[in-house]
Amino acid sequence: MTPVDRVAVVIPVHNEEEHLGRALAGVEAAASTLRQVQPGTDVRVLVVLDSCTDGSAAIASAYTARNACFSVLEVAFRSVGRSRRAGNWQALGAGADASPGAEAGLWLANTDADSVVPDNWLVGQLELAAAGADAVLGSVEVDPAGMAPELLSRWQSMHSFGEDHPHVFGANLGVRGSAYLVVGGFPRHLSHEDRVLAGRLREHGFDVRATDTIRVRTSGRTQARAPKGFGAYLRTLGREIALAPEGQS
Repeated sequence: MTPVDRVAVVIPVHNEEEHLGRALAGVEAAASTLRQVQPGTDVRVLVVLDSCTDGSAAIASAYTARNACFSVLEVAFRSVGRSRRAGNWQALGAGADASPGAEAGLWLANTDADSVVPDNWLVGQLELAAAGADAVLGSVEVDPAGMAPELLSRWQSMHSFGEDHPHVFGANLGVRGSAYLVVGGFPRHLSHEDRVLAGRLREHGFDVRATDTIRVRTSGRTQARAPKGFGAYLRTLGREIALAPEGQS
């Protein structure tokens, strides 16, 4: 299998000034850790600003000004699926006739602007890639800050951690560039683009590894950016708790 010598991190952003600074700091630390472990690996970070009207662009610009591995792509989709797709295609530098084989050495690492990756995030993904993985599905934990204790407890009781878990999160997903091209990449969906991509990869027989060794911490907000994304799921759980008979929440 072709060794990975290039990594592109893609982060879709829509009005995330509250969280974006921490997200970029986490990715920067993960990139630094990877360079220490694999000095020859080229790492690029692409921040996809989608219809931002807050301070997100200024936060991203501060990183591009001081760190050459960071760059920005501005789009106007108001769709996490489409902006994630645009970012990955930009990272590939690929057109419709791109050759999958030419991108076997590129790893596309995806996360979200309201999430913080661990220092070993990229190292862990590339270790699995070196062991034969075509894609890596990491797990997430919810940041308890500002989250109702009842909601946090309910989510934890319903969410299993461990290797070979059943979950798919765009906040913690990596895929080899060649495999991404074969299946057509992320769809242009408003939500669940991560699940669709994982399903396509499995349907094509690619080696998809689900792991809890590189857990990402994500916001516990219920004001969702995607209509059927993680925030919307937490909001639904909160409603179920509110409607449950006393003692059954």
